[in-house]
Amino acid sequence: MGKLKLSDRQLYALVEALKLGEEVKPSQQAKRKAFAKYKIEGWENSKLTGIFYSIQRRLGLIDEIIEELVGVSPLILDPWLRATLRIAIEIAVFRNPNEKTIQHLKGLAKFLSKRTHPYVGYYYYELFPKVINYIPKLDTEEKRLKWEYLFPEWFIARMKALLEEEAEELLKALNETLPTSIRVNRLKGSVEEVESYLKKKGVRFERSNRVETVIRILDPFNPEWFFNKGYAIAQEEASAVASLVLSPKPGETVVDLAAAPGGKTSHMAELMENKGKIYAFDVDKTRIERMKEVLRRTGVEIAEVIKVDGRKAPELLGEEIADKVMLDAPCTSDGTIAKNPELRWRLREKNIPKVVTLQKELIESAWKLLKPGGRLLYSTCSMLPEENEEVIKWFLGRHPDAKLVPLNSPYDPGFLEGTMRAWPHRHKTIGFFYALIEKKRS
Repeated sequence: MGKLKLSDRQLYALVEALKLGEEVKPSQQAKRKAFAKYKIEGWENSKLTGIFYSIQRRLGLIDEIIEELVGVSPLILDPWLRATLRIAIEIAVFRNPNEKTIQHLKGLAKFLSKRTHPYVGYYYYELFPKVINYIPKLDTEEKRLKWEYLFPEWFIARMKALLEEEAEELLKALNETLPTSIRVNRLKGSVEEVESYLKKKGVRFERSNRVETVIRILDPFNPEWFFNKGYAIAQEEASAVASLVLSPKPGETVVDLAAAPGGKTSHMAELMENKGKIYAFDVDKTRIERMKEVLRRTGVEIAEVIKVDGRKAPELLGEEIADKVMLDAPCTSDGTIAKNPELRWRLREKNIPKVVTLQKELIESAWKLLKPGGRLLYSTCSMLPEENEEVIKWFLGRHPDAKLVPLNSPYDPGFLEGTMRAWPHRHKTIGFFYALIEKKRS
């Protein structure tokens, strides 16, 4: 493989994309904006996009190297310096730059001096020889695995305990880029219409064999047009399965307790043929705005969006009012790392108990809302048993009127009989957990 060649302009675009990515979410929006400013298009775009996402995947490692070289956490550095050092380490330590690229990397000192204080540029210039000559010490098995799979050591240990020999396959799968998945919205169009549009554009795709309205797009293609028209929304297969498992019917009353950004709410409205009522709760203002937009575009008429913490829903709506309750609970989201590579370094083992407390409070709230004979789906995009099977065991122990409705398809059994799990390495989708619970009639 030849040595990596990057121009000044390409490095400037990468630095600005990374810096902006700390302020603008999702990070691909920041990348698009910075790349447009420097007119990064075509093959150039593909090449730099690869480097951009590679940095997101390696972020924890890169930051450890910065801390080793600088002596303080990179999080307290000038943001321009932090972004530049991350780029320089990605290219110098993890890639094979040619001599000219090394000179351009060195030249980022001038770029830095113009963007922020001149002393920041001098500092980078002085530090640069250490960056270029850095060699890691991989003196333990944990460090070796961390460098190979780019995950915190505690997470690697957890996955090994869960899956034994399969753990490395899972870690590999979490490092693979998933194709763009869209779910066709039957309130506006048909799967066949969307597929025929893609064929006309010469775009390769495959239909999911587990959810007939989910299409995976295999070529570079921006599905924004579908989203704007409401013909489809971005949704992973495992996420779409949740609404199918809960299976709300036309005319029913449904509560979605952590609804934004609206993927499941819009899917349930479609399954209900826009007949009945959905109360969609969430607390995040930005995500609620996105949800309102998704519901407007997809033609959903039966959802009422309520900006209130789901734990307060029974006070607001009353008890035993819902035929179905969807609780796609807030979680660590580790099952989505293939879609959000930078997330892996934000995972903190010490945060899990706090998340679990919220999940338990929300499932209690969901149960109060449910009519006798009604069904509640508890799901997460986490793979950690504490957030999944352990929450369900705890809940069933407290409620003699609760019974698990066994799930055995389309994915694999969970670690508690009757529950179900989607695994990235086995099912080529995000990691997901499902437990369907029925409230017995007295």
